[in-house]
Amino acid sequence: MHRKVNCIPSRCMKEFFHSTEHLVRVAILLLLGIGAFLLIRRAVVPADFGKYGHFRPAAMDDVSARPITFAGREVCEACHSDHAEVKAKGKHAGLGCEACHGPLARHAEDPASIVPKLPDTAVLCARCHEANSAKPKGFPQVVTAEHSAGLPCNTCHQPHSPQIDKEKIGGEKIGGE
Repeated sequence: MHRKVNCIPSRCMKEFFHSTEHLVRVAILLLLGIGAFLLIRRAVVPADFGKYGHFRPAAMDDVSARPITFAGREVCEACHSDHAEVKAKGKHAGLGCEACHGPLARHAEDPASIVPKLPDTAVLCARCHEANSAKPKGFPQVVTAEHSAGLPCNTCHQPHSPQIDKEKIGGEKIGGE
């Protein structure tokens, strides 16, 4: 197509917009999309988001309004010093009590009436110790289906200090231990 060099301005504009009409439609759709995005973002994102970086300051108020569910290791050890001593000498020394026993703030407040249920060791121990190639080589791992013949872990191991308890199994080793 060959353009005329000397054209009337209104006619040149008409020709220009006639040939670029499809581009104008795309530009209008793009602007409408950006406008819709900004309106939705304004409605969905809290006003204080980003005030201190990628963080919503009111989140701390929301979290602090929730009831306390964890008692903390020190509270557990104050009453259960016998278990704490055994655990301090074992492989699980760095592990908090509530990592396995769950949140126990209510038990700590009223130990006589709220007695926590002991965890199912067959399920609990497998969460960390089931064999997985992504875990470090030195980390104790087992294939639970083969390791214990279906028995719970505390049949042979004392969870607070998990080396094999030979007294419990009469000196025999189970499942390739």
